[in-house]
Amino acid sequence: MNRQKKIQSLYNKRRKRARAKLDARPKGDRYVSKADRAKAEADAEANIEDAAIESDVEQS
Repeated sequence: MNRQKKIQSLYNKRRKRARAKLDARPKGDRYVSKADRAKAEADAEANIEDAAIESDVEQS
């Protein structure tokens, strides 16, 4: 049983490593901190406000 378990664990490790290598997701973009999310949200709101102001100026 112990020999089978070792062989199976080695197989699983190699399979996991191979799958991780084939995974196309970028490693750095998995987690976005709370501060970065707040900053991105604020930038998006600012862009919306700028677009609204520009459209009001164009209409006048």
